[in-house]
Amino acid sequence: MKHLLAFLLLAIATTGLTACNTIKGVGEDVSAGGRDLTKAAGAVERKIQN
Repeated sequence: MKHLLAFLLLAIATTGLTACNTIKGVGEDVSAGGRDLTKAAGAVERKIQN
């Protein structure tokens, strides 16, 4: 029983750490998308002004 409990706790901890990395990666992807969108908006604004 103790081995099963230890295994379950280890599995939960491992899953939690993996989820943190996944969320961090999604945040970086969203941030990169935002930067690209800002650059594109700036390019359109410059074309309109010229």
